[in-house]
Amino acid sequence: MGRLTPMHPALAAAVEAARAAGEIALRYYHGGVEVMIKPDQTPVTEADRQAEQAITAILGRAFPDWGFLGEEFGEAGSTETRWIIDPIDGTKNFVRGIPVWAVLIALEERGEVTTGVVHNPATGDLFTARRGEGAFVNGRPIRVSDCNRMKEATLLHSGLPLLRAEGWWEGFLRLVDASYRTRGFGDYYGYGLLAEGKAEVYVEVDLKPWDIAAVKILVEEAGGRLSDFSGRATIYDGRVLASNGRLHDEALRLLNGG
Repeated sequence: MGRLTPMHPALAAAVEAARAAGEIALRYYHGGVEVMIKPDQTPVTEADRQAEQAITAILGRAFPDWGFLGEEFGEAGSTETRWIIDPIDGTKNFVRGIPVWAVLIALEERGEVTTGVVHNPATGDLFTARRGEGAFVNGRPIRVSDCNRMKEATLLHSGLPLLRAEGWWEGFLRLVDASYRTRGFGDYYGYGLLAEGKAEVYVEVDLKPWDIAAVKILVEEAGGRLSDFSGRATIYDGRVLASNGRLHDEALRLLNGG
Protein backbone atom coordinates (compact mmCIF):
# COMPACT_ATOMS: atom_id res chain seq x y z
CA MET A 1 0.00 0.00 0.00
CA GLY A 2 1.34 3.43 -0.90
CA ARG A 3 1.00 6.82 0.66
CA LEU A 4 -2.64 7.62 1.50
CA THR A 5 -2.37 11.24 2.64
CA PRO A 6 -1.28 14.22 0.54
CA MET A 7 2.36 15.24 0.84
CA HIS A 8 3.24 18.16 3.07
CA PRO A 9 3.95 21.20 0.82
CA ALA A 10 7.62 21.28 1.80
CA LEU A 11 8.02 17.59 0.98
CA ALA A 12 6.19 17.98 -2.32
CA ALA A 13 8.44 20.88 -3.30
CA ALA A 14 11.55 18.91 -2.37
CA VAL A 15 10.40 15.97 -4.48
CA GLU A 16 9.81 18.28 -7.45
CA ALA A 17 13.25 19.81 -7.01
CA ALA A 18 14.96 16.42 -6.63
CA ARG A 19 13.35 15.10 -9.81
CA ALA A 20 14.35 18.21 -11.76
CA ALA A 21 17.93 17.95 -10.53
CA GLY A 22 17.93 14.25 -11.32
CA GLU A 23 16.96 14.89 -14.93
CA ILE A 24 19.87 17.30 -15.30
CA ALA A 25 22.32 14.90 -13.67
CA LEU A 26 21.18 11.97 -15.80
CA ARG A 27 22.00 13.80 -19.00
CA TYR A 28 25.59 14.15 -17.82
CA TYR A 29 25.65 10.63 -16.39
CA HIS A 30 24.74 9.08 -19.72
CA GLY A 31 26.67 11.56 -21.84
CA GLY A 32 29.99 11.60 -20.01
CA VAL A 33 31.16 14.25 -17.57
CA GLU A 34 34.16 16.49 -17.15
CA VAL A 35 35.52 16.21 -13.63
CA MET A 36 37.41 18.84 -11.67
CA ILE A 37 39.04 18.39 -8.27
CA LYS A 38 38.05 20.75 -5.46
CA PRO A 39 40.62 22.01 -2.89
CA ASP A 40 39.60 19.19 -0.52
CA GLN A 41 40.50 16.70 -3.28
CA THR A 42 36.90 15.63 -3.90
CA PRO A 43 35.52 15.62 -7.44
CA VAL A 44 32.96 18.08 -8.76
CA THR A 45 31.24 18.22 -12.14
CA GLU A 46 29.14 20.71 -14.04
CA ALA A 47 26.27 18.33 -13.27
CA ASP A 48 26.66 19.03 -9.53
CA ARG A 49 26.49 22.77 -10.03
CA GLN A 50 23.59 22.79 -12.48
CA ALA A 51 21.62 20.34 -10.34
CA GLU A 52 22.04 22.49 -7.23
CA GLN A 53 21.01 25.60 -9.15
CA ALA A 54 17.85 23.84 -10.33
CA ILE A 55 17.03 22.80 -6.78
CA THR A 56 17.50 26.26 -5.29
CA ALA A 57 15.46 27.85 -8.08
CA ILE A 58 12.46 25.57 -7.50
CA LEU A 59 12.60 25.71 -3.70
CA GLY A 60 13.28 29.46 -3.70
CA ARG A 61 10.13 30.09 -5.71
CA ALA A 62 8.06 27.85 -3.45
CA PHE A 63 9.42 29.21 -0.14
CA PRO A 64 11.20 32.53 -0.76
CA ASP A 65 11.84 33.25 2.93
CA TRP A 66 13.81 30.07 3.59
CA GLY A 67 17.57 29.78 3.31
CA PHE A 68 19.98 27.27 1.81
CA LEU A 69 23.05 25.27 2.75
CA GLY A 70 24.39 23.48 -0.30
CA GLU A 71 27.53 21.56 -1.11
CA GLU A 72 28.38 23.59 -4.19
CA PHE A 73 27.22 27.13 -3.37
CA GLY A 74 27.34 27.24 0.42
CA GLU A 75 25.01 29.23 2.69
CA ALA A 76 22.43 31.81 1.67
CA GLY A 77 19.48 33.44 3.41
CA SER A 78 17.83 32.37 6.64
CA THR A 79 19.57 29.89 8.91
CA GLU A 80 16.49 29.34 11.09
CA THR A 81 14.61 27.54 8.34
CA ARG A 82 16.76 26.31 5.50
CA TRP A 83 17.16 23.63 2.86
CA ILE A 84 20.27 21.46 3.07
CA ILE A 85 21.28 20.15 -0.34
CA ASP A 86 23.69 17.64 -1.85
CA PRO A 87 22.97 17.75 -5.58
CA ILE A 88 24.87 14.52 -6.25
CA ASP A 89 25.72 12.33 -3.28
CA GLY A 90 28.22 9.81 -4.58
CA THR A 91 29.97 11.92 -7.23
CA LYS A 92 32.84 9.44 -7.48
CA ASN A 93 30.33 6.71 -8.38
CA PHE A 94 28.58 9.13 -10.73
CA VAL A 95 31.70 9.91 -12.75
CA ARG A 96 32.61 6.21 -13.06
CA GLY A 97 29.16 5.18 -14.23
CA ILE A 98 28.23 3.31 -11.04
CA PRO A 99 24.48 3.76 -10.43
CA VAL A 100 24.82 4.38 -6.68
CA TRP A 101 24.34 8.14 -6.38
CA ALA A 102 21.43 10.36 -5.41
CA VAL A 103 20.05 13.84 -5.01
CA LEU A 104 19.70 14.67 -1.30
CA ILE A 105 17.41 17.44 -0.07
CA ALA A 106 16.48 18.10 3.56
CA LEU A 107 14.66 20.84 5.42
CA GLU A 108 16.08 22.04 8.72
CA GLU A 109 13.70 24.00 10.95
CA ARG A 110 15.19 25.63 14.06
CA GLY A 111 18.03 23.13 14.13
CA GLU A 112 15.91 20.02 13.55
CA VAL A 113 15.71 18.14 10.27
CA THR A 114 12.02 17.71 9.52
CA THR A 115 11.89 16.69 5.87
CA GLY A 116 14.05 14.53 3.64
CA VAL A 117 14.12 13.42 0.04
CA VAL A 118 16.61 10.97 -1.47
CA HIS A 119 16.28 10.40 -5.21
CA ASN A 120 18.43 8.09 -7.33
CA PRO A 121 17.68 9.07 -10.93
CA ALA A 122 19.66 6.12 -12.32
CA THR A 123 17.34 3.58 -10.68
CA GLY A 124 14.27 5.78 -10.28
CA ASP A 125 14.09 5.16 -6.53
CA LEU A 126 12.60 7.95 -4.43
CA PHE A 127 12.85 7.90 -0.62
CA THR A 128 10.77 10.45 1.28
CA ALA A 129 10.29 11.27 4.96
CA ARG A 130 8.55 13.96 6.99
CA ARG A 131 8.67 14.24 10.77
CA GLY A 132 5.78 12.28 12.26
CA GLU A 133 4.55 10.97 8.91
CA GLY A 134 6.80 7.96 8.34
CA ALA A 135 9.31 6.98 5.68
CA PHE A 136 8.57 5.77 2.18
CA VAL A 137 10.29 4.45 -0.91
CA ASN A 138 8.41 4.96 -4.15
CA GLY A 139 5.29 5.66 -2.09
CA ARG A 140 5.57 2.42 -0.10
CA PRO A 141 6.04 2.63 3.70
CA ILE A 142 9.35 1.27 4.96
CA ARG A 143 10.51 0.14 8.37
CA VAL A 144 13.78 -0.87 9.99
CA SER A 145 14.35 -4.49 10.97
CA ASP A 146 13.41 -6.03 14.31
CA CYS A 147 16.85 -7.62 14.78
CA ASN A 148 17.99 -7.19 18.39
CA ARG A 149 21.11 -9.39 18.46
CA MET A 150 24.36 -7.99 17.13
CA LYS A 151 25.54 -11.45 16.14
CA GLU A 152 22.63 -11.61 13.68
CA ALA A 153 23.12 -8.10 12.32
CA THR A 154 24.41 -6.94 8.95
CA LEU A 155 26.99 -4.17 9.34
CA LEU A 156 27.50 -1.67 6.52
CA HIS A 157 30.43 0.67 5.99
CA SER A 158 31.78 3.14 3.46
CA GLY A 159 35.47 3.90 2.86
CA LEU A 160 37.65 1.83 5.18
CA PRO A 161 40.81 3.99 4.91
CA LEU A 162 38.81 6.91 6.31
CA LEU A 163 37.91 4.91 9.43
CA ARG A 164 41.57 4.06 9.90
CA ALA A 165 42.74 7.64 9.28
CA GLU A 166 40.31 9.07 11.83
CA GLY A 167 41.36 6.61 14.52
CA TRP A 168 38.27 4.38 14.57
CA TRP A 169 39.79 1.22 13.14
CA GLU A 170 39.87 -0.77 16.38
CA GLY A 171 36.32 0.22 17.22
CA PHE A 172 35.16 -0.74 13.74
CA LEU A 173 36.88 -4.13 14.03
CA ARG A 174 35.02 -4.76 17.30
CA LEU A 175 31.79 -4.12 15.38
CA VAL A 176 32.92 -6.46 12.61
CA ASP A 177 33.74 -9.23 15.07
CA ALA A 178 30.41 -8.81 16.86
CA SER A 179 28.18 -8.80 13.78
CA TYR A 180 26.97 -11.53 11.45
CA ARG A 181 28.16 -10.10 8.13
CA THR A 182 29.65 -6.91 6.69
CA ARG A 183 29.15 -5.17 3.37
CA GLY A 184 30.55 -1.94 1.94
CA PHE A 185 27.75 -0.13 0.17
CA GLY A 186 28.50 3.50 1.01
CA ASP A 187 26.83 6.85 0.40
CA TYR A 188 23.03 7.21 0.55
CA TYR A 189 22.51 3.56 -0.37
CA GLY A 190 23.51 2.16 3.01
CA TYR A 191 20.94 4.32 4.78
CA GLY A 192 18.26 3.21 2.34
CA LEU A 193 19.05 -0.44 3.03
CA LEU A 194 18.91 0.20 6.77
CA ALA A 195 15.60 2.08 6.55
CA GLU A 196 14.10 -0.74 4.50
CA GLY A 197 15.09 -3.33 7.11
CA LYS A 198 17.75 -4.98 4.94
CA ALA A 199 20.68 -4.15 7.26
CA GLU A 200 21.03 -3.12 10.90
CA VAL A 201 24.10 -0.93 11.47
CA TYR A 202 25.93 1.57 9.25
CA VAL A 203 29.17 3.37 10.13
CA GLU A 204 30.54 6.34 8.19
CA VAL A 205 33.02 9.17 8.79
CA ASP A 206 34.32 12.28 7.00
CA LEU A 207 30.83 13.60 6.27
CA LYS A 208 29.31 17.04 5.79
CA PRO A 209 25.82 18.14 6.93
CA TRP A 210 24.44 17.77 3.40
CA ASP A 211 25.58 14.12 3.36
CA ILE A 212 23.64 13.40 6.55
CA ALA A 213 20.53 15.59 6.80
CA ALA A 214 18.17 13.83 4.38
CA VAL A 215 19.14 10.32 5.42
CA LYS A 216 18.85 11.18 9.13
CA ILE A 217 15.13 11.89 8.91
CA LEU A 218 14.68 8.89 6.61
CA VAL A 219 16.26 6.51 9.13
CA GLU A 220 14.42 8.05 12.07
CA GLU A 221 11.00 7.98 10.42
CA ALA A 222 11.60 4.35 9.48
CA GLY A 223 11.99 3.65 13.21
CA GLY A 224 15.77 3.74 13.43
CA ARG A 225 18.32 6.00 15.03
CA LEU A 226 21.17 8.14 13.68
CA SER A 227 23.82 9.78 15.83
CA ASP A 228 27.46 10.73 15.98
CA PHE A 229 29.85 8.32 17.70
CA SER A 230 29.05 9.80 21.11
CA GLY A 231 25.31 9.22 20.66
CA ARG A 232 24.26 12.81 19.84
CA ALA A 233 21.58 13.15 17.18
CA THR A 234 23.50 15.73 15.14
CA ILE A 235 24.36 16.25 11.49
CA TYR A 236 27.32 18.50 12.29
CA ASP A 237 29.91 16.13 13.76
CA GLY A 238 31.07 14.39 10.56
CA ARG A 239 30.79 10.89 12.01
CA VAL A 240 27.63 8.81 11.78
CA LEU A 241 26.37 5.64 13.36
CA ALA A 242 22.96 4.67 12.01
CA SER A 243 21.04 1.65 13.19
CA ASN A 244 17.66 0.02 13.54
CA GLY A 245 17.60 1.55 17.02
CA ARG A 246 17.58 -1.73 18.89
CA LEU A 247 21.32 -2.22 18.43
CA HIS A 248 22.41 1.40 18.68
CA ASP A 249 23.67 1.52 22.26
CA GLU A 250 25.58 -1.73 21.85
CA ALA A 251 27.14 -0.50 18.62
CA LEU A 252 28.20 2.73 20.32
CA ARG A 253 29.83 0.78 23.12
CA LEU A 254 31.75 -1.39 20.69
CA LEU A 255 32.91 1.59 18.65
CA ASN A 256 34.11 3.40 21.74
CA GLY A 257 35.94 0.48 23.29
CA GLY A 258 33.25 -1.18 25.39
